[in-house]
Amino acid sequence: MTVFLTLFFCGSSCAQSYFNLTSTRDYYSIRFKLVSNLIVIPVEINGVELSFILDTGVNKPILFDLTSADSLELKNTEAIYIRGLGGGEAIKAYKARSNIFRIKKDVVNYNEDIYLILDQGINFSPRLGVPIHGIIGFELFRDFVVEINYARKRIRFYRPGSYKYRACRKCQTFPLDIIHDKPYIKATVDLNEQKDLEVKLLIDSGSSDALWLFRKEKENLVTPENHFEDFLGRGLSGSIYGDRARVEKLQIGQFELKEAKVAFPDSVSIQHLQNLNERDGSLGAEVLKRFNIVFDYGEGKLTLRRNRYFKQPFKYNMSGIELQHNGIRVVKELESGIRRGKTNESPGEGVEIRLDRFFKYSLHPAFEIAEIRDGSPAFIAGLQRGDIILTVNGKATYRRSLHEVKEMLNEKPGKKIRLKVEREGQHLDFTFALKKVL
Repeated sequence: MTVFLTLFFCGSSCAQSYFNLTSTRDYYSIRFKLVSNLIVIPVEINGVELSFILDTGVNKPILFDLTSADSLELKNTEAIYIRGLGGGEAIKAYKARSNIFRIKKDVVNYNEDIYLILDQGINFSPRLGVPIHGIIGFELFRDFVVEINYARKRIRFYRPGSYKYRACRKCQTFPLDIIHDKPYIKATVDLNEQKDLEVKLLIDSGSSDALWLFRKEKENLVTPENHFEDFLGRGLSGSIYGDRARVEKLQIGQFELKEAKVAFPDSVSIQHLQNLNERDGSLGAEVLKRFNIVFDYGEGKLTLRRNRYFKQPFKYNMSGIELQHNGIRVVKELESGIRRGKTNESPGEGVEIRLDRFFKYSLHPAFEIAEIRDGSPAFIAGLQRGDIILTVNGKATYRRSLHEVKEMLNEKPGKKIRLKVEREGQHLDFTFALKKVL
């Protein structure tokens, strides 16, 4: 599963601004898209509608893809430098003040700051297969009680004090710590035959992974012997690498998740993170999506109720291929049609029917291998980064979404996969079998 995870730290003082409901109702409801476990919502900035990831791990909105939003007008800008996950250097950004943010009709902030990144390398749309222009988080959770129904893909923003907690046998409410504008929860893990290790986790809805832990030998948080090295994702400061494994059990109150995926990022990737001593890792969206959740920052509460995703198995990428969109390609298709006409050759048969065959050319996204895991079935078969996947088991990829193609490459252990790819203008065939990881 491709990971999307970024953390942001203010490069200058962050001015206070607030979201409000413009109507007299107690709440406003919107639908969202669930893409690689991430919540994507429409956000209108200064009259231009964009797509943002709802990220509990970010304290100010960040805009990083202007390719389809070049008409957006930003005023009162100043240059700053920011850091995030990854081993790279700080990157230049521009802070723009006094912007109007609107989510659909009723959720509005008339004086919002935003941080604009012009680095074209910071673009998560290709990996997710849908346009993503930025991330937004803390202020929405601070200014409302936020109810997220992952099963129905719906969010409700409640006025503070208006949310009514109902008796619910299948729910559990937890204390929620807000530290430096980010939410934390306590859980336990069974790891390396150590039982009930208590961990404090950042709740990070902007990570599509399940669980991250930081190596701390004194607390018995060490990588299991059964693990593999992998590319974990892309942060604001570059690529993130580390080890992947499984915990025997992840326990959040009454909720028990067995054989959950866990990643241990390397020290270079997290070197710029502040307050590392205040937490042991992150709880990502592959766990969060298994619940319907109520975030109540004002009261310091988090309520969980498991949903239909709860019992889904935690699957690692069995092919070893990470895909992304990379431009478009021309597809040549053979089509046929019926053409009717009249003929004078036979008075009794005045209609002529012809079956025409012709080619149609159309443009479709190119699905490119962005990363390939060393030692994986695809790697052993000879596939390479940059290969464009044309067909999977005889089925053309251009008729499918990025998510659908990923699922075709990750169905079940032992599944035989036949790929036709384009490499440097040549069409090549490869065959391998999916193999369960760990």
